[in-house]
This record gives sequence, structure tokens and C-alpha cells, in this order.
Amino acid sequence: LYTASDSCEGRCEEPYSEEDECHCNADCERYHNCCEDYYAHCRPEGFSSSRDAITDEDLLHVSEQLYKADHNKARPTDIILNPQYQTSPDETGDQEDRSPQPLYKYVNEELFSKPTYASFIKLLDNYQRATGREEDVTAEELREQDNFLKEVMKTELMKKLFAFLHKKNRYGSEQEFVADLKEMWFGLYSRGDGEQDSSGFEHVFSGEVKKGKVSGFHNWIRFYLLEKQGIVNYFSHNFNGPWDTYPDVLGLQFSWDGFYKEVGSAFIGCSPEFEFGLYTLCFIARPGRACHLSLGGYSLSIQTYAWTKSTYGNGQKYIATAYVMSP
Repeated sequence: LYTASDSCEGRCEEPYSEEDECHCNADCERYHNCCEDYYAHCRPEGFSSSRDAITDEDLLHVSEQLYKADHNKARPTDIILNPQYQTSPDETGDQEDRSPQPLYKYVNEELFSKPTYASFIKLLDNYQRATGREEDVTAEELREQDNFLKEVMKTELMKKLFAFLHKKNRYGSEQEFVADLKEMWFGLYSRGDGEQDSSGFEHVFSGEVKKGKVSGFHNWIRFYLLEKQGIVNYFSHNFNGPWDTYPDVLGLQFSWDGFYKEVGSAFIGCSPEFEFGLYTLCFIARPGRACHLSLGGYSLSIQTYAWTKSTYGNGQKYIATAYVMSP
């Protein structure tokens, strides 16, 4: 269900990557490995000319800009972590609780009164976590989606992201960008047998349970709130990022109501708009592939996948998943 991007839309003159199933730069004609719609988009004046390509250098630059613009992130004194046991790669599947204490010793919950946090937290109880169970979206929940998008778009971080994508000819207006964010993140599709049971937002931020395992669930706020209620049990971590301020990155093992997550990578201490913005950037720029970024001078990669079984609008893809990669 997860495949690399097979279209040249927005990818003209993108650097060659062997991970891609087809290519969109000038050499693809010579090697006969162009995507089917290469000529429609890239020759000579398609959707995206070479100046509209999002280069690897562009991604490094804009991710540092977004990192600096995360004014709502936690300060070093806002969160005290207790990571305890670090597993080796061959221990992550053991389902053994090697850390008797919670992961979070302390979180300054005043953070959660900031508008983007408050509107984000309201979304978390809108979902049935089991795949195969139809989501019933109420008018109130639709208002909560709109309110979250309205609040994040007030931030400098999301304004910078829009300015970058606008300059790269991806969106003509902020209104068009917000409408697409709503569809790609909140639009429903079926991970089960035809029920509208999932969305990118539910999978990535709230988490799902599929075939007896935790699926998605890559958000530190969700983890903290459920750990505080005794619903999530932290087992161990396999990666602790190099940052000495927030956002940091952890790869962690945990159980959610008895369902296990073998490696749940997550940003720690970032604002909701930071995660939402970075995942959106990578989904648009490098769908289906590793998206290489720079945060505070440190390298990091995000993996996104598009949902390939259904589309919205003019063949546009929903987000299937997005997560920060831990080595």
C-alpha cells in the first residue's frame, strides 16, 4: 500500500535517487526511466519547471528556517525526561518493560494552553483507534479541524512554509494551501474492508491499532497525556537524538492498553505546528522517500508515504504515514 511517488508532478529536475521508482530529470530520457507523466509536467513548460524543483539544498535551508521559527516549542525547563533503559536493535521486539518509571518526569502543562496546543489536543479524542471501524465525524469535530488549521496558520513557522511552497509554485494562495492541508491530513480513507476508518492525522498523531499492534502514534503530547492516565506504559528507548534543547528525537518502545509499539519515533518538545509543518513539507517534496533535513545544524530525515488506494481532488494523495527516522 505504500509506494514511492510515481508521478513527476512537482518533481522536475529533482536529483536522482535510486529509491525512486521513476525519475524526472533530464537524464531519465537517456536512461528510459522517466515517469509516465514526465512530458506532461516537465517538457517544456509543465506544472513545474526546473526553478520550481525542491532541491536537497532547499530542504536543508527551509528546515533550518522552520526550526528557528518554532517559537511555541518547550523550553529546556518545561520537560524533564527519564529515558532509563536503552535497547540494542535486536531487543526492540522483546516486549519487555525494562524501565520501571514513566518516560516523563515533568511537563509544564502551561504549554498546553497555547492556542496551537489547545486546538491540537481537542482533536485527539475524535478517533476510533481500531482500524476497520468507521469514523463518525461530527460537525463539532469538523470545526475542531478548521480551528486547528486556523491556529497553526497564524504562526510564523507555517507562514514560512507556505511562502516556500508558494515560491515553488505548489500553491497559488494560502486559502488553497489550507484546503489541501485539510484534505491530505483529515480526509478519510479505508485501511480495512471499505470502512472510512483512517486518516493521516489519526494515524500519525493519535495512533491506531491494527492486527494487535500499535500503528502510527508518533506524537509526544499524545504519549504524555496517555502515560499520565496510565494507559501508555513506556518500556525503553533505542535512540536519543543529539539535541540538547527541544525539539529532540527519541526512538521508543511502549505498550498502549496492552498493544505494543516496537519502535515509535517521535519529536519531543516541539510545537504541534512544527511537526505538522515538517511532515507536510516532506510529503509534498519527497513522498515515499527519505526527506533529508537539518535542525540546529544536525542532520535528520523524515519518511512519508502516500495512501495509494484512494485519492481526492484531481488524483491527489492522502498521507498514509509520516515519521522522523531514528537510526
